[in-house]
Amino acid sequence: MSDILYLECKNGISGDMFVGALLDLGADEEELKKKLATLPLSGYEIKIRRVKKAGLDMCDFDVVLDEEHENHDHDLAYLYGHKNGETCAEAEHETHRHAHRGMKEIREVFRGSALTDEERKKALHIFQILAEAEAKVHGESVDSVHFHEVGAVDSIVDIAAAAICLTNLGITEVVVPTLTEGTGTVRCQHGILPVPVPAVLEIVRAHEIPLETAPVEAELVTPTGAAIVAAIRTQKELPARYQVVETGMGSGKRDYGRDSILRVMRICPEVSEAPFIYKLETNIDDSTGEALGYTMGQLLKAGALDVYDQPIFMKKNRPAYQLNVLCEEDQIPAMEEILFRETTTLGIRRVKMQRTTLPRQTVSIPTPYGDAQVKLCTQSGLERATPEYASVKRICEETKLPFLKVYEEISALAQDAINRGDLPPRKC
Repeated sequence: MSDILYLECKNGISGDMFVGALLDLGADEEELKKKLATLPLSGYEIKIRRVKKAGLDMCDFDVVLDEEHENHDHDLAYLYGHKNGETCAEAEHETHRHAHRGMKEIREVFRGSALTDEERKKALHIFQILAEAEAKVHGESVDSVHFHEVGAVDSIVDIAAAAICLTNLGITEVVVPTLTEGTGTVRCQHGILPVPVPAVLEIVRAHEIPLETAPVEAELVTPTGAAIVAAIRTQKELPARYQVVETGMGSGKRDYGRDSILRVMRICPEVSEAPFIYKLETNIDDSTGEALGYTMGQLLKAGALDVYDQPIFMKKNRPAYQLNVLCEEDQIPAMEEILFRETTTLGIRRVKMQRTTLPRQTVSIPTPYGDAQVKLCTQSGLERATPEYASVKRICEETKLPFLKVYEEISALAQDAINRGDLPPRKC
């Protein structure tokens, strides 16, 4: 079963948009409500309904606050200053008197709930990213920083819901190529700030998430939305070819002349079974290792089946590298364009090759550290499993465990699952 989730953030992202999209994708609504009800919070209710935007049917996830906890997050006149000054000042005064929570209080909220360990871990990871961003922009330590908008009841519920839905869907790999943000200013606890707000800018900077600007004066990306992306994003580029397994759309609340819709897709990379592939090779004797490494990355991003280099000796015993690219015939122009652009080569050789491939698929298996992807190959009726690098890397970064330990543990768990015959089915 494919575990790759693609977030199409052309209209921005917020916590409620993300949760709505995952519910529309198939996350269990009843399980979500049951677990959210155990959060030691009051002053809100959950409303999940179907709505239409731009003529499209989608899910709306709404955390409705009572009068005491209202933070005017969906009050556009307050956010963008279109009401008279007195009304805005009253709203701002009301919001300032709400409790501001730090990481200690956030941990206590989740500790007192029925969320699983994996769900708590995901939710706290999102809050940790927010805390680090807030600490950076305000010149405070992570432990001393207190959240304002994101420490409000609705944001805590949004983040908890995001963690629950992700776990329920078995999502382990997420592609987010870019975030689209608006311009102008927005009112928040710290006053009227430019868009993107400082916390969003710090999150995308720290986590190397590309931004593009939409021609609209509005906050399209909230700090919660940016933190969710930073926490779950495992891939920067879409596969060269893929099948769409399922789609979901989540509705936002802010109407600013651009429909606030987040579309997500569960996708399955398409593995080429073409009988012929091509090897492109070129000898390079005047390039740095860093330049070759960058070139290899660009080739892989463009869809190369594999890229590798090997040391060689050229005329007059000059040390050099032979750069090799494996690709399909229709990819040759793009691969050669990258080679000519990024290296000093003056010529590229092509070799047409036949190949034999084993039947293979990618599945997700449970581990003590959360779900992990493994690649299954079948030969003469026998299956063998190889952990996917991205899953091992993610677990190592989260747990600080050695790579080999995690790799070997996932391999053993996958083999046990093969022996028992209880691997999950694949949808594509």
